[in-house]
Amino acid sequence: MYENHLNGEYLITTNKAKFDVWMIYEFLRNAYWSKGIDYATVKKRIKNSLCFGIFHEKKQLGFARVITDYTSFAYLADVFIIEKYRGKGLGKWMLENILNHPELKDVKTWMLATKDAHGLYEKFGFSALDDPQKYMRKR
Repeated sequence: MYENHLNGEYLITTNKAKFDVWMIYEFLRNAYWSKGIDYATVKKRIKNSLCFGIFHEKKQLGFARVITDYTSFAYLADVFIIEKYRGKGLGKWMLENILNHPELKDVKTWMLATKDAHGLYEKFGFSALDDPQKYMRKR
């Protein structure tokens, strides 16, 4: 089942059939966190994640995806609003919809990484790791 939310002339949906995958790819291949990503990888990420698209009329202007087990852990990734539409509260609205999504509302631990949007995420309860030395990664 797809989630759809309207706010005036804006729509947020989880219906991947509506997504402009090429636009998402074009944004992500230039974003600092995924510079140079290839199209096939973007398609695979979308296929294997719970994704949210935000639209004005039929034009996609934002995206986010959640990697999750739907109970204990969720990782928020690839969140963006194209520059022309920033400053209108759309990012906040999208985050509200993600965090209140029926399949995600009981997730106990959320994580994300950001270079420059700490203030936005702090408004939704995100904070720096208490013990970052406990966390590891493999590249």
